[in-house]
Amino acid sequence: MKQFFIFFPIIALISLSSCRDDFELEPSFGELEFSQDTVYLDTVFTNIASSTYKVKVYNKSNQDIRIPTIQLNRGEDSNFRLNVDGVAGKRINDINILARDSIFVFVEVTADIEALSQNQLSFLYTDQINFDSGSNRQQIELVTLIQDAHFLYPERFADGSTETLSLGIDAEGEEIQIDGFILDDEYLTFTNQKPYVIYGFAGVPSGRTLNIEAGARIHFHDNSGIIVSNGASMKANGSLSSDTDLLENEIIFEGDRLEPEFSDVPGQWAAIWLTEGSTGHEFNYVTIKNSTVGILMDSNDGSSDPTLKIKNTQIYNSANVGLLARTGFIDAENVVINNSGQSSLNLSLGGQYNFRHCTFTNYWRSGFRQFPAVLIENNLQVGETLFVSDLDVNFSNCIIYGNESIELLLNESDEAEFNYKFQNTLLRFNDFNNQFADNELYNFENSDLFENVILNETPEFLNTEENQMIIGEDSAANGMGDQTTANLVPFDILGKNRIQSPDLGAYQSTQFEE
Repeated sequence: MKQFFIFFPIIALISLSSCRDDFELEPSFGELEFSQDTVYLDTVFTNIASSTYKVKVYNKSNQDIRIPTIQLNRGEDSNFRLNVDGVAGKRINDINILARDSIFVFVEVTADIEALSQNQLSFLYTDQINFDSGSNRQQIELVTLIQDAHFLYPERFADGSTETLSLGIDAEGEEIQIDGFILDDEYLTFTNQKPYVIYGFAGVPSGRTLNIEAGARIHFHDNSGIIVSNGASMKANGSLSSDTDLLENEIIFEGDRLEPEFSDVPGQWAAIWLTEGSTGHEFNYVTIKNSTVGILMDSNDGSSDPTLKIKNTQIYNSANVGLLARTGFIDAENVVINNSGQSSLNLSLGGQYNFRHCTFTNYWRSGFRQFPAVLIENNLQVGETLFVSDLDVNFSNCIIYGNESIELLLNESDEAEFNYKFQNTLLRFNDFNNQFADNELYNFENSDLFENVILNETPEFLNTEENQMIIGEDSAANGMGDQTTANLVPFDILGKNRIQSPDLGAYQSTQFEE
């Protein structure tokens, strides 16, 4: 076991709804109808099974029929698989459908790109499902794209055990282990040549740096992630893309399910974990989506420079928190975080933070949430023990908003420093019940704490459900930015110049199409 001391088929199912005794007495003459004549199975990684897709097959005649054969055109060599009425195979015989009834066809695929194509990173693989033969034959086309990838995973040993990383010792003195592995030299640089698929936690060893090049795609299996150890670094430096849909130069971290229905599902993988003592992290033009926690940062490295510099980065659909920092040291600009099960930004147990032209919002609709978009604390309660640490945080030219009345919560312990300032920031804080009326932490008239703050006016986002946090021309954030801050961040996250009339948040306003 390697030590790593840190915290913490296609199966097609055709189910019969009816049957008959004798197909030959009432042949179909090729008159079946289908809910679709082509099944497009979404892109899958080589040797990884797809989701199940279904087609409905109708017998709209007044006669019961029997289909002599349902089979794949490629026969036993096909990478598609069928299961008809509970029977698996490439060819299934004698399937019955009652008059004006139907059956369902479910389809899956698994394919090895190396066996199909030489030196191609992706390959379009096709087949057909044949219903009957000869002049009565009808077909449903099957199409899928097989994509090659680097697969990184823990070693499996002869005794059946799996390589693990040690996360330290628990309160009872027991070692905490997790499925994971140490990245070797070959994989300390992720390129954009083909995607990376990670199983378990990929550990960056002490004293080394994981470099991720512009345009790289990193996919995680369930309960997987990246852990950067004490003394190690992670540098993910993408660049501005010309296509805002393809994001061809952006670095993207997401789950390994490529089907559209998984494109915005939170909690598909664990986190990028920057552990205590890790150092010199850089994120630029990065998208992190569908994790449990987007970035988890434990403590700063003790230097005078930020431990994490994060720019032009988007974090969406986190099951818990988008960016969670415990005593972190972060310098951030043009960062957008939305749609988190708890908080989009949680600064916990103090730390040092500067946020310029950032958009922190939370329009979570997948259930109840009890935390605001931004939660700031100089303490952390663990069991009966309260840990405290000094806090110093500044927000300038930012937007803090969401679908709850109060989207900012300040949790102070008087046992440590609690210093904060919001300057030129659009903030949602509707204290309808006067819960915080006498709390000086929320004295918005105190210019030492809140300077040029805009309360509860509409930011006019393009589409919060689709994580499109661009603001419109009628946004209350337009032209309200501090010029000095804008000079430090002269371009928005899309590369648009903001010097002449800086807006709040990561985006300069635009005219929405009607």
